[in-house]
Amino acid sequence: MCRLLALVRPHRKTLVLAALLGLLGGAAGLAQPLAAREIIEALAGDDSLAGPLIVLGALVLAGSAIWVVHFWLLERTAERVVLRARRGLVGRLLAMRMADADRLQPGDLVSRAAADTTLLGAAVSTAFVQAFNGALMLVGAVVLMGVVDLVLLGVTLVVLVLAGANVGLLIPRISAAAKRAQEAVGELSATLERALGAPRTVRASGAEEREAARIGAAAQRAYDRGMEGARYQAVVGAMTGLTIQIAFLAVLGVGGARVASGALPVGDLIAFLLYLFYLTEPISGLVNGIVQLQQGLAAVRRIEEIEALEPEADAPGAAAPAGTPDPLVELDGVRFAYVPERPVLHEVSFAVSARGLTALVGPSGAGKTTLFALLERFYDPDAGSVRLAGRDVRTWPLRELRAAIGYVEQEAPVLAGTLRENLRYAAPDASESQLAAAIADAGLDELLARLPDGLDTVIGARGTTLSGGERQRVAIARALVRRPRLLLLDEASSQLDAVNELALRATVARAAATCAVVAIAHRLSTVVAADRIVVLDGGRVRAVGTHAELVGGDALYAELAATQLVAPA
Repeated sequence: MCRLLALVRPHRKTLVLAALLGLLGGAAGLAQPLAAREIIEALAGDDSLAGPLIVLGALVLAGSAIWVVHFWLLERTAERVVLRARRGLVGRLLAMRMADADRLQPGDLVSRAAADTTLLGAAVSTAFVQAFNGALMLVGAVVLMGVVDLVLLGVTLVVLVLAGANVGLLIPRISAAAKRAQEAVGELSATLERALGAPRTVRASGAEEREAARIGAAAQRAYDRGMEGARYQAVVGAMTGLTIQIAFLAVLGVGGARVASGALPVGDLIAFLLYLFYLTEPISGLVNGIVQLQQGLAAVRRIEEIEALEPEADAPGAAAPAGTPDPLVELDGVRFAYVPERPVLHEVSFAVSARGLTALVGPSGAGKTTLFALLERFYDPDAGSVRLAGRDVRTWPLRELRAAIGYVEQEAPVLAGTLRENLRYAAPDASESQLAAAIADAGLDELLARLPDGLDTVIGARGTTLSGGERQRVAIARALVRRPRLLLLDEASSQLDAVNELALRATVARAAATCAVVAIAHRLSTVVAADRIVVLDGGRVRAVGTHAELVGGDALYAELAATQLVAPA
């Protein structure tokens, strides 16, 4: 609840105004039974109806106009709360540690940022005001009913208290059901993202029916959880209506007897019954507000789980080191484990010169890609140090560290949008000449020539309109646009044909003349061209040297060169 109040605080003036307008609209409604009584008394006394009718009409019109402004203010506030919550949540999601990003399901995170924030907005605006106004209007109606007749008020209160006790017992169940329903929607979103994120794999594997069944099962669970909450809400709604009906019958019986005995004027009985029916709206508003608050509290708990995630550790007060010392990269006794009981790297130590190509080779699972993750500070080592330009990467500001590094992932992801947007993704201010140089270096001239709109061609989600090799060259060009001090290539030539691989080797050679290039290599052509080769095995540095030195000096490297690496043409 404290979190909800914190979200309300910036909008408290608007909500107070909306609440006051709601009270005015409610007061106009409360005055209508009294105006109706005046009309009945005028009819009984053969007096003029013009005055009471004008008053009643004015009350109806004024109430309607007030409610329009009231609801508009509430909706505007709700949208502003949702916008602020989403911005904060997205900022937290983009800043969370890579370990959490690897652990959490993207679809569920999307659900929290989209669906849960919507419920939150309704809770902190409409629900608060509905519950507040409903409670005040209920009190106001009860006071006016007491003015009309205390005996009938006593009959009404007995019925209301009994019904309120039963509703109070259901509220905790509604809260628990709302949290389970939102978790089920998050699970459904995650399941959908799993299938829709790899549509070609699903179809190529003939897994459409299996994925449809999986998604259908998640949809069924979301339906079941939603129905659980709907049943409780239906019971509460039915109890509200039933309460008014029972109170009406009780008041009608007792009031009718009092009218027959002459203890109560018929006009007072009619006014009391009108007030009784008027209770339906404030009671419904109060109950609905409480239900929405429970849903909002469930959303808050899910959002707070994300806000509790630690952001990446940064060093904002430090400046990036100037110059290009040699060696540029130094790893000293680095140990790291994703899971404590299963270390990935053991006492890894080697250096990378400020110029030239360093190749990392070794069997699958040797820890090559993990080394790149440590250089980018996606993770921090458990022991030892990783230094760039003579300083531990943990003391670099993250933005400046990553600006100094160009990283081409093995999957070579391409984002939805135009080719220009993809190339400028890491360097938004890159000039046209920089783009042209990177395109030429990455061998994208032929692709650019056949695209209908050139650099402004939309290349589809995940680059589905491009071949695997073209996506890889786009990722390489994107890295080169930054003019990095260190270029990391995670098997950048894996999807290139012989002609384009030869062109890429020339590109890498040009880049190695001006910066440090570290490449995870599985092709002998890349390894032979390297100035130095680091052989990793089981998370340890096994050997360091040139191709000629290692072929005769290290059995594992000789085996890799003979079997796993592809001989040059």
